[in-house]
This record gives sequence, structure tokens and C-alpha cells, in this order.
Amino acid sequence: MTSRPRVSRRTLLLTLALAVPAILLLAIAAFPFGMLKGVMADRLSQRFGRPVTIAGMARVDRFGFTPTIAVTGVTIPQAPWAGRGDFLRLREARVSFPVWPLLTGTFRPRDIEIDGLQLALVRAADGRTNWSRPGEPESGGSSNDLKGLIVRDSMIHYVDAKRQRQARVAFTSDAQGLRAQGTGTIRGLPVRIALAGAQVAQPTPGPWPFTAAIDGAALRMRARGRMERPLDTDAMTLDVDARAADLRLIDAVIEAGLFGTQPVALVAQVRHAAPRWIVTGLKGTIGQSDIAGHVTVDKQDGRTRLDGAIASQRFDFDDLSSDEGLAKGAALERAIGPRVVPNTRIDLSKIDKTDGRIAVKVARVVSRGGGTSVTGVQGVLSLDHQRLRVDPLTIRLAGGTARGALTVDQRGGAASPTLTVDLRLTGTRVEALAGAGGAFTGRVAARAQLTGRGETIRAAIGRSSGRIGFVVRDGALPAHYAAALGFDAGRALLADDDDSAQLRCVVLGLAVKDGRGAAAPLVVDTSASQLRGSGSVSFPAERIDFRLTGAPKGKSLLRLPGSAFMTGTLSDPVLTVPPEVKSAGNIFKAIGRAITGRQGPVAHDADCAGLAARALR
Repeated sequence: MTSRPRVSRRTLLLTLALAVPAILLLAIAAFPFGMLKGVMADRLSQRFGRPVTIAGMARVDRFGFTPTIAVTGVTIPQAPWAGRGDFLRLREARVSFPVWPLLTGTFRPRDIEIDGLQLALVRAADGRTNWSRPGEPESGGSSNDLKGLIVRDSMIHYVDAKRQRQARVAFTSDAQGLRAQGTGTIRGLPVRIALAGAQVAQPTPGPWPFTAAIDGAALRMRARGRMERPLDTDAMTLDVDARAADLRLIDAVIEAGLFGTQPVALVAQVRHAAPRWIVTGLKGTIGQSDIAGHVTVDKQDGRTRLDGAIASQRFDFDDLSSDEGLAKGAALERAIGPRVVPNTRIDLSKIDKTDGRIAVKVARVVSRGGGTSVTGVQGVLSLDHQRLRVDPLTIRLAGGTARGALTVDQRGGAASPTLTVDLRLTGTRVEALAGAGGAFTGRVAARAQLTGRGETIRAAIGRSSGRIGFVVRDGALPAHYAAALGFDAGRALLADDDDSAQLRCVVLGLAVKDGRGAAAPLVVDTSASQLRGSGSVSFPAERIDFRLTGAPKGKSLLRLPGSAFMTGTLSDPVLTVPPEVKSAGNIFKAIGRAITGRQGPVAHDADCAGLAARALR
């Protein structure tokens, strides 16, 4: 009997060590992916939160580590909240992909062939999308390893209630290239949409060129660029040219939280290095205003962060309002009269996912409505979770500068924002301010420290508390005005038009509470007289209610007893002398007192420095 040769344990282990991996490799190379149809349908059903059906799924090739799978009859129902019909209907698709990334849970298709795709994308007004996982925020990113893409007889229908846009686009990709064409609306205005790119299966590796366009009567946007790989929007550069009747139309496309303006024309170079968008060479016009600058937009963890700078050589702030906004402002002014405090909206409730820092510099401020005392503006805007701070803020005026900070705080879901203003004006003169003329001169200083709640600056000031101070020092005024401030009717009538008096100080301090500023103090001190007052200014109406009494600083010619009243608004003050003050009886009494020398007490120089410090503290 012949004995069989014995196999050593080491040989057996070596054989198994070689055979098992080989068997596993053969199993992977020949794996029948079609048997996973049910698993795939279940996974997709979990992904979209609604039942997915797949009519057929089979492996087309027989062996290899880059299998090709054919899928037919795929249907994904529409989300119940998104309307009727199906989210996706697919007649047939073939996909080739490497198996090795699957071992780590990553699916990276290489070649895709699609025939008969109908896709209905929907975003609701509250931001929900029918393509995101239920309960999870919308995510971006589209990096891929595509080597080829064939698309036939396919259509994408897109409806976005949040951004007021919709489109119906036919999509084709073949050896002649990628093409998408269709029509739609943006904020209710009709547009045509076109996208064109080189074929996805490029003969030689390299950047993938493309063009995109949105054309309409009110909006025109063109982009020409390159992606690092076909359809890889995570890594691309492009030149953008945009023109629109309103900046909100552009915002409906780029979703940056912009507002209504006058017509816009902008060009820029854009680079996307996910998750960052880097905009350089930004320049153009908004209305009659020019702008230039750069900005980096970083989108991470569901928030958008901005970092950039904007400059303008000539800017009209009215250009930051649409025709509709300007018309509403004009109608409001006609109804209530002009106001000093602007009615600019400061509501941040819709800017809930944007933070950042933007430096702004306006070299020259102009106004289509006429002259303006503001000549330039410079500041740094910092936004953090619905708290906007402009600090430092510099407002250049004719001959002077206002410096300080402004804060709009709407954190915590507040119904309306809280405005905090802290500004100090120095360096200007009365004669340099718009409309002041040359009759009065003097150095001007002012301080405003106010905090109030409201959706506009005017509304917030109308509910604010704090202090306002206004001081004029070391100036001059016509002598007849100085005499009138002391209620000296005789000298006011007889003074020569060329005569002048020293204006020692004008001091007005308003202690503001709930929008009502009580005068403390109100003093006009000249070399010839002194006027003191009491009363208040009420915001947002800016209504004045002052009682004024005056006295000369020396012997008067005809001193009238009594008081005068200043009413009206800050934009349109009205000085009223009661009839009894200038009555015949009072005039005869004044003449008698002038003859007897008993004209009442005279005024003395006010402590202008102390009063000014009190008002401007």
C-alpha cells in the first residue's frame, strides 16, 4: 500500500492565505449586483422618506472591478407637501463605477448613461427641499469622478417658492457636448435659460469649459468658466456679467440676502473652492452710483460667512432703494412732511444664517434730491447671528466729521431689532452746513446716544431713550437778531443790517425717554442778549414744543415783556410771538419802563463751557 504524501501545516496555511483573497476577489469581480435591487429600493426609500420602486436592475458586464449596472423603471413619488406626481421617473440608466470605494461606503460613478429622466425639484417657502433627507438641512457639494455622461430625452422641472423662481429645462449630453435649454420665471418675470459645456468624455484630461446664461427683459446674467473636472462645481472659476432692473433679481439667483435697488450692472471674477466662493474684480454701477471691491463667501455648517471690502467714488444712497421703495418714501413724506431722521429699514429677521465683515468706503456722497451736508462715509460692518455693528463709523460732513458706532441687534428671534446709536460730531461750522447760509457763524459740536426698538431707524428713534446734545461756540450773528433774542424790540428795529454781535454759544441738551426729548438746557447766549427755553422734541414726528424767554445784557431801547414759542418740526420750525406780547398796551408799558429805567433784570454771560460739557457728555 502506497502512502499519500503529507501536506505540511505551513503549506496548508499558505495555500489558504492565497486562496481566500483570490476567491474574494473573484467573488467581487463577478458579483451579481442585480440581486441588490430590493436592498437598493429600500435604501432609497429610507433616503427620501417615501416608497421607491425599481422595475429591473442587472449587471451588464460579466466580470471586472468596474462593473456596469443597468437600472430600469425607477419611480420616486413626490413629497406630500411638494404637490402631485412623482419626484423622479427614470426609463433606463446604465452606471459604471469602481467597486473599491464601495467597501468604505462611497459610491463614485465613472460613466453614466441616462434615457428618459423626468425630475421635479421643489423648494417650499420655508426652505424645505424634496431632494434632501427628511429632517436634515439642504447640503451642497458636487465633486465627482465622471469620465463620461450620456443623457437623452430628459427634462428637469424646478419650482422654488422661497426665491420666487421656476424653470423647465431640457437636458442633453453626448459626444457633441452637454446642453441644457429652457424657460422659466424669476420673481414672476420671464427668462430663458441656457447651459453649454464640452463633452464629459474629454479626449485629453484637463479643465472642462462651460458657459451659462439667463436672459430676460429685466435680468441678464452671463457666465463663462472652467471646472477642474466635468460637472465638478466644487472647483471652478468663471467670469460673470450681470445686469438687472433690481438687485433682488440677481439675489434670487445667487441667494446672498440682497435688497431692492435701482438698476444694476456688475462684472466680477468668481472662484469656487468648496466651501468658499471668492469674488474678485467686482465693479459696476447701482443706479448712478459706482462700486468696486471683493468678497469671500464661506458656506459651512448651514451658515454663510462674508469677508470683503466695497468702495465707491460717487454714491447716492437713494440708489439702494427700488422705484417702489422710493415711491413709498415720497408718499410718506408728502403725508407727514420731511423728516431729519431717515426711515431706513434695519430689520434683520430674514438674515438669520449670514455672518461676516465688510469694510465700506464712500469717497463722495451725492443726492438726487438736492444738496447734502454729508460728503463721505467709511465704516466696518460686522454681522454675527443677527447682530450688526458698524464700528468704526466715520461720516464726513462739510468741514467736520461724525465718528462713533451703530448697532442693530435682533438676536434671539426678536420681533423687531434694537438700534443703538453713539455718534459725536466735531470740526464743522454752522456756515458749512447745508442751508445754514452765512448770517450765522460758529463751531459746531454734537453728540447722540440713543437706544430704541423698531423696524426702521425712524421707528427705533421714536421709541428710544438716551441723550442728544447740540452746541455752537465762538461765532457771530446779525445785531438785530441778537437784540430780538433779548426781546429788545427797539434795538432790533434800529440795528444796521451790517452790524453784528458775538454768538458766545448755543446749547441744546435733550434728555430722551420713550422718544420724547426734554430740553435741559436750552440756551442762546450772545454779547448783547440771552435766550433761555424749556419744552421738548417728540420723535418720530420730530415735533418741537419750546417756550422761549429772553433778556438783554444791558440797557434796552424798547424791551417787550412775555414769551415766544417755537413749534413745528425740526425740518420746518415755526416761531410764534403771542399777540399780547406785541399789543399796543405792552408796547406803551415798554416805553414807560424805558423812560423810567425800570426795565427788569438784565442777563449775564452764561457758563458756555459748563453748559456745553453738560449737553455733550
